[in-house]
Amino acid sequence: MPAVGAGEVRVRIVLSAVNPTDTGTRAGRGVPDGVSPPRVPNQDGSGVVDAVGEGVHGLEPGDPVWVWDAGYGRENGTAQEYVVLPRRQVVRMNEDVPFEVGAALGIPALTAHRCLTLASDGPARLAPGALDGRTVLVAGGAGAVGNAAIQLAKWAGATVLTTVSSKEKADLAVAAGADAVINYREEDVVARVKELAPGGVQVVVEVNTENLRTDLSVIAPGGNIGIYVAGEVTVPSFKAMLKNVSLDFVLTYTTTTEEKDNAVAAVAEAVNSGAVKVGEEAGLPILRFPFERVSDAHEAVEQNAIGKVVVEVTQP
Repeated sequence: MPAVGAGEVRVRIVLSAVNPTDTGTRAGRGVPDGVSPPRVPNQDGSGVVDAVGEGVHGLEPGDPVWVWDAGYGRENGTAQEYVVLPRRQVVRMNEDVPFEVGAALGIPALTAHRCLTLASDGPARLAPGALDGRTVLVAGGAGAVGNAAIQLAKWAGATVLTTVSSKEKADLAVAAGADAVINYREEDVVARVKELAPGGVQVVVEVNTENLRTDLSVIAPGGNIGIYVAGEVTVPSFKAMLKNVSLDFVLTYTTTTEEKDNAVAAVAEAVNSGAVKVGEEAGLPILRFPFERVSDAHEAVEQNAIGKVVVEVTQP
């Protein structure tokens, strides 16, 4: 049993979530954080406070919580029964919030928040009404980040357009709350977006660097494109210059303390208000694996499973 130091919280993990960065770290190609194997995988999860250290306020044993970046810069991620984390990385959630929701936050939701708050004239922290009058294009609306971006943007008042690659994914994006869904295999994305948003979209949340030319065709003057995946980028710079477009690259692990704190606070508020949900009815199916099949859970993510993969560590 890991000891709890001053300013720390010990959490009994109920569900441990698996993200693509988790499989990358396990395979030795993850984000460099100075920690060498062996290490316990997985950054995100939800559970119950088991113990608090000296100086910890606002949390008590038994409180339901979600955690973020648990395995970044340390050997112990959430794929284990108990994990000790700094107080800042343990976020209380209301009693009526399912553990599945808490486990699905972390990297996807915090990444989505950063992409939605990049604009120099936009909000630093999302809240109801913060994106009123703005149109957001979310590429890949059926993915975990895309799902979070749709729900957070709608909560903040934006009109949300999204792209998908199939009817199945379109149904999920609609369930998440998107105002319009474009199947890029069947429709002309540029023409459809221009029809839906004649003045252009103010924000693009981008999952594929190959979409940059499309993004620049539909972005409004002064708009922002946030890219949260690795890949080679060729920028049609004159096209971007004509619109004074900002292109930003996002990695939630290395955002500033202020940016991360704003994201955590906003996501927590949205979750506790019921604005962020999971499950097929909310556009993000939950794929559950028992603890002894954690390797199968990682393989499911590597094979691009549709939905959120979680590992059942302990009973609620």
